[in-house]
Amino acid sequence: MSRWDSVWRVPIPGPRDLLHVFERGASSVEQLLAAVPRMLSLLDDAQRVLERVDGLVDRIEGTRTAADAVVQRTDEVAAQAEHLLGSTTTLVDRMTPLLDRTEPPLVRLLPTLERLSETTHPREVDALVALIDMLPGLAMQTETHVIPVLDSLSSVAPDLHDLLDVSRELNEMLASLPGLGRIKKRVDREQEAEGRG
Repeated sequence: MSRWDSVWRVPIPGPRDLLHVFERGASSVEQLLAAVPRMLSLLDDAQRVLERVDGLVDRIEGTRTAADAVVQRTDEVAAQAEHLLGSTTTLVDRMTPLLDRTEPPLVRLLPTLERLSETTHPREVDALVALIDMLPGLAMQTETHVIPVLDSLSSVAPDLHDLLDVSRELNEMLASLPGLGRIKKRVDREQEAEGRG
């Protein structure tokens, strides 16, 4: 039997007990009346203990509710972590073959990239970007102007040969005219002198 069992089992006198005390005499009544303040004090103490116990029970209930909320949040975090772990595993499974395939070329390119990073100035990068920006316009100009001229050169080549042949014949004819041979020699000397100077 615990200490509290004996406290809670203190008998409370009923009406019969009071009659029995009155029958015993005045001294018993005085003892009973003297015990009343003590009993009231015990009841007040019991009331305060019950209030403290009620407060403690309320705090325990609040702690249990907070603990339930923490457990629920922990379960949610665990579910999210499990989902993320599954996603991460899937991502790792997908990335592993890709990294396996790209690692050898990247390892071979590493010295080139290091040299490029050491020797390339930001101005050169800007110039390269500007050139890349100009490429569509250059491609269009080449396609619309340069390529047609190059195509027409194949038909011009025989005409140029004919023109050169005619020019030679004309030169020879002029050289055979009296007096033009000396003029031609003088012009050739002047051109030669200009070429040296």
